[in-house]
Amino acid sequence: MPLSFEKLRIHTKMDLLIAIASSFALLVLSTRKGIFIAYPLLAAMIIFIVLLMQRGFSFKSLLEMAFRGSKKSTSVFSVLLMIGVVTAVWMAAGTVPAIVYYGIQFINPKFFILAAFLLTSFVSLLIGTSFGTVSTIGIALMIMASSSGMNLHLVAGAIIAGAYVGDRCSPMSSSANLIASVTKTNLYSNVKRMWRTSRLALSLSIALYTIFSLLSPAAQIDQKFATEIDRLFQIGWIELLPAAVILILAFLQIEVKRSMLVSIAVASVIALTKQHYSLFELAKFAAIGFRLEEASFLQEILTGGGLLSMLRVTIVVIISTAFVGIFAETQVLGRVESWLDRIRTKGDRFLGVCAIGTGAAAFGCTQTIAILLTQQLVRSKYKENETDKSNLAIDLENTVVVISPLVPWNIAGLVPATILSTDANFIPFAFYLYLLPLLNLIALKFTPQLRKLCSLRPKKKTSSSSSLPPF
Repeated sequence: MPLSFEKLRIHTKMDLLIAIASSFALLVLSTRKGIFIAYPLLAAMIIFIVLLMQRGFSFKSLLEMAFRGSKKSTSVFSVLLMIGVVTAVWMAAGTVPAIVYYGIQFINPKFFILAAFLLTSFVSLLIGTSFGTVSTIGIALMIMASSSGMNLHLVAGAIIAGAYVGDRCSPMSSSANLIASVTKTNLYSNVKRMWRTSRLALSLSIALYTIFSLLSPAAQIDQKFATEIDRLFQIGWIELLPAAVILILAFLQIEVKRSMLVSIAVASVIALTKQHYSLFELAKFAAIGFRLEEASFLQEILTGGGLLSMLRVTIVVIISTAFVGIFAETQVLGRVESWLDRIRTKGDRFLGVCAIGTGAAAFGCTQTIAILLTQQLVRSKYKENETDKSNLAIDLENTVVVISPLVPWNIAGLVPATILSTDANFIPFAFYLYLLPLLNLIALKFTPQLRKLCSLRPKKKTSSSSSLPPF
């Protein structure tokens, strides 16, 4: 019989800390050395399995916990794989090249970085998915940046930050709907409060990207780039139809996976009829990714996508959700709730959500798991009345949702970085993602003086309790 949680808590304080520290060190080392994250995740899971077996849990029961945990991630697999197919088929249809072609005509090179942030923010608000945004307009912008010799980490930071503007506060966002569901709050009320609590972070991000644009403007984009696209593909407004389909169906609030399927179908028809690829070639692109067969200087730029590109990420998801399954059922994280019992102020509560959200994002490796783990651990600090349930929803949106992409091995940041062919070096330039929790924390910890200085509008007195800062 496994030991009770009380006995487990008494006997495992030091070795649990060692296991957590060792696992975290392995994960960080893997990102610095470029080691596939699945290996350190497996090593970390083995460390915890050995620890828990010493405390009385059987190997068989731990494997069953891991299996039950991994089953909860099944819905993530289809989204990841479809993103890979969408990217490859959009390439073959000329959709991504067409976006690039027309983008070259309209984007002012002097404000390219700012445009990257604003464009991805707009698209993500429409379709509600960071992955879909990065795999479409994000790729187009990176291709343009590559052709003009810009700092690609800076551009990727602006793109990924913009992608999470909509992922956080679009009504079509899966994370926004998930949080509304688990906190039992109204989605559209949450969206309104999300905008109010992000005003200053959004304004400062725009200011910073404007400064970086002026300090590091794009070189005048060589028209040879557009000419080469025109030579390799049939370019016209019809090539933009797969992207338009995604936007229209998102506006109609059609489920994202169905929208992607329709877009894939439309793009396939265009690839077969206008770009003159064979059905076999299209299937190959969908499986292993798009690549130009014809010799061109764009051969290394117009490439990517496919099921294979998302396979490694899917493996990471399977292992990480199995890991969390063990964590949850063995109550290894029960000590966190005891620590939360000492919190008294709203500022400290928000700081606690930040800390737990970061830990959950680091060990859960997906935004969804991070949200669920954090909500499960902190919910006792929020009362069951409507005001505090709403505060819990906003605190989750202002912490774990935007912190997850900042963890290099979390798929919230790993997938966009993989799609954009970059690495964790984008993180320092994703201003919106860390300004949002930081500014809300400052507002809650240093009030009322800072509220008077930083508020973008006068504070209105209210009789109800709320953790909503004036940002």
